[in-house]
Amino acid sequence: MKTLLFLLLSLTGLRAAETPQPGEMAPAFSLRALDGKTHSLSSETAQGPVVLVVLRGFPGYQCPLCNRQVSEFVRHGEKFAKAGARVLLVYPGPGSVVDEKAKEFTSDKALPPHFSLLLDPDYQLTTQYNLRWDAPKETAYPSAFLVDRKGRIVFAKVSRSHGGRATAEEMLAALAKLPM
Repeated sequence: MKTLLFLLLSLTGLRAAETPQPGEMAPAFSLRALDGKTHSLSSETAQGPVVLVVLRGFPGYQCPLCNRQVSEFVRHGEKFAKAGARVLLVYPGPGSVVDEKAKEFTSDKALPPHFSLLLDPDYQLTTQYNLRWDAPKETAYPSAFLVDRKGRIVFAKVSRSHGGRATAEEMLAALAKLPM
């Protein structure tokens, strides 16, 4: 069946939905943060490069690997600030509980001023970026993207499992390659 679908897509010139790749323009979005402010990708990239980290949200529990990843990024917060980067953490979930669960997720974290936790109610961005992990007890594929000031993706890492996520060091190395 997959072969037939691939053949049909090839013949029509259409591509199966893919996650955004380096060299492509990042799909535009506008999401609300926990503090109520709305953040758009274009307003964020106008200030500098954007580190976009898509978390798993609340798949029935607060993901320990998401907690570890965010803590690592926060520990390197000064380095992200020195690189002029904004760090946007995307917390997906059902619209009815995403605010409550995101507040729970951040209750033990002090995010630096250039970090924002954005809410992804009903998986809007997750679906737009083709990151929806549509399986029992799953929400989104853990992912990270570096978007330059022009809105172009220069680094992307999507994990199709719980592990194998982008590290702060990988993201800082990618940031170091950007022209000032």
